[in-house]
Amino acid sequence: MLTVLFFARLREQLGQASVRIAVNENTTVEQVLTQLKEEYPDWQSPLSSNNILAALNQQMVSKDTVVNAGDELAFFPPVTGG
Repeated sequence: MLTVLFFARLREQLGQASVRIAVNENTTVEQVLTQLKEEYPDWQSPLSSNNILAALNQQMVSKDTVVNAGDELAFFPPVTGG
């Protein structure tokens, strides 16, 4: 199982801090987003933003990065400072 965490505004929009999902071999971060949108149709809009950032096991990654069972994948909106 893959643990998926949501932070900041995403957590508020989805109403959930985390989910656990099964993933196949060679599943990418982008495919995880697609899977989440299919399993949770109400999440379609918040998860469709091209600005969502991803971290795999606490390391920033691109959406073509492969995830594995046992990993921790976090999604969060971009953060700006003042």
